[in-house]
Amino acid sequence: MVIPVHDVNPVRRTPVVTYALIAANVLVFLYTPGLAGSVAGDSSLSQLCHLQAFLDHYAAVPQELIHHQLPRLVPTGEVGPGGRGCVVGPPGYDKSPFVSVFTAMFLHGGWLHLLGNMLFLLIFGNNVEDRMGHVRFALFYAVCGYAASYGFAFLNADSGDPLIGASGAIAGVLGAYLVLYPKARVWVLVPFLIFLPLRLPAWLVLGFWFALQAVYSSGEGVSDAGTVAYAAHIVGFLVGMLLAWPLKAGTTPPPEPRGLLFGRKARPRHTW
Repeated sequence: MVIPVHDVNPVRRTPVVTYALIAANVLVFLYTPGLAGSVAGDSSLSQLCHLQAFLDHYAAVPQELIHHQLPRLVPTGEVGPGGRGCVVGPPGYDKSPFVSVFTAMFLHGGWLHLLGNMLFLLIFGNNVEDRMGHVRFALFYAVCGYAASYGFAFLNADSGDPLIGASGAIAGVLGAYLVLYPKARVWVLVPFLIFLPLRLPAWLVLGFWFALQAVYSSGEGVSDAGTVAYAAHIVGFLVGMLLAWPLKAGTTPPPEPRGLLFGRKARPRHTW
């Protein structure tokens, strides 16, 4: 797996929507009940019960999205007598499965989940927003997130596990970037004994990422395939490519990179 750290692709305007999305995701994470102690490694039963109740309320659940049936008993956030699990009871709230897809896009299960998503959004979201404009990018982001969630739900219609994270929407951003800027150079860290910095074309970085999602979604090469919605990543990526395709013809290519390339000095090019 390669870790992107920067792309050589300047923008013409400040990506305010991208920054706002990152800020919103971080703030929601910091105020998510049960995750306050995750930095210090504290995961008490009380915290887990609060988190479970919060996710049941605000996360998207495939079973609810497809069948439009809410469970009769949900976690209340309280610890059972003698510390034996979490208490369940009738829900004390009304939940809209459709709206839960939106709220779920701002929820994350841990710091690694959050920071990984925000890193990809920061690197690739600014250029896609620059090309689409602020309003269209915000709508594009939401459409990709909804498509990814419902796509995953249709493939897992009987699943009662909560679906959280911005990965589906961000996968759409990656798909759009691949269509609009396939030749843009991206600085990545490649783990090989040490982290090697390389500057690779976006089509290689994002194409490799998509191939990994396809492999992982089949359950091959990863032990936690059941806990990560790789199918949502695939759907979001493909929808992002499709929506960005009409903009490809009028997109100005990124500037030709100069300086170091693959750790060596790039040769000067001459025009005749």
